[in-house]
Amino acid sequence: MRPWIGFALFVVGVGCAVPLISSAQQTDGVSPKRADKVVLTDAEWKKKLTPAQYKILRTNGTEAAFCGRFHDSKKTGVYSCAGCDLPLFASNAKFDSGTGWPSFFQPVVKGNTWKKADRSFGMVREEVNCSRCDGHLGHVFNDGPSDKGGLRFCINSDGLTFKEFKGAKLTAEIKRLQSGKS
Repeated sequence: MRPWIGFALFVVGVGCAVPLISSAQQTDGVSPKRADKVVLTDAEWKKKLTPAQYKILRTNGTEAAFCGRFHDSKKTGVYSCAGCDLPLFASNAKFDSGTGWPSFFQPVVKGNTWKKADRSFGMVREEVNCSRCDGHLGHVFNDGPSDKGGLRFCINSDGLTFKEFKGAKLTAEIKRLQSGKS
């Protein structure tokens, strides 16, 4: 097999059809300062997390496509960081991207995630991290729904937990989170 064919198959295989991020979306890659920052030793993270969660959140791992428990979930509620329980995404921003990973067009609270450049595997992508514990969540691409801002946050299920909220309770929870009230 020619090297470029293997690379092309790899790119298609991981759902990275649009690996380049516009310069307007680039960040400085610096973790935000927070009063509630969670900082643990590697040993403490290994004790707190399951092996799959540790692989994703602490070593920038990626779960296999179409295998994560949330990739095709239709339940309504809020997805939080498995490392620190910070609310990250709401089900009303989730969509089927066809990539095999849970995809969202925006975080539930903008300041709860942060991005940095990721140049691994010969691609330029933008990595998405939890702003409280700096856990790796996945990547963001500029091929999301154009009527929703054009972004696709491609997130690993093992980096998330889920709390179900139905109907008006979901709307109320999103408003509460966005208002900054705990």
